[in-house]
Amino acid sequence: MSTSTSPAAALRPIVGFDGSPPASRALDAAIRLMEGRPGQITVVYVAHLPSTDMLSADAIAEMEETFDEVEQELRGMVTERLLDRQQGWGFERRQGMIAGQLIAAAEDIQAGHPEAAVIIVVGSSSQAMHRVIGSVPVTLARHSPVPLVVVP
Repeated sequence: MSTSTSPAAALRPIVGFDGSPPASRALDAAIRLMEGRPGQITVVYVAHLPSTDMLSADAIAEMEETFDEVEQELRGMVTERLLDRQQGWGFERRQGMIAGQLIAAAEDIQAGHPEAAVIIVVGSSSQAMHRVIGSVPVTLARHSPVPLVVVP
């Protein structure tokens, strides 16, 4: 019987982040999960552009400009929160359906780091939002190829 332990696999949590309280709790949970482990947190802001069929080119350009501003604000919030953390981290913006883009981010990281333990960490959404647009955590629970952590 061996008493040696194998080195821990690098942990690569992907945090869906929009600046909301549930997203902030998800980021805090990912930070706690990383304590004492090698790896890197990837924070993902998904800019969701509604159906462009009814939008003019000017409206789309204006929304893109807004997304740029939101991205800079969110990147600043994340930088402030993770600045003195030992773990590495990255921030990226994606565009599309939120659950689909978080899954795509997980698949990209998994392909680039097959030895790592990739997980998605998201905050739970409010009941009102769930009734209106559906739930990102529920969609992820049904379709995610990697473990999912939903933070209340």
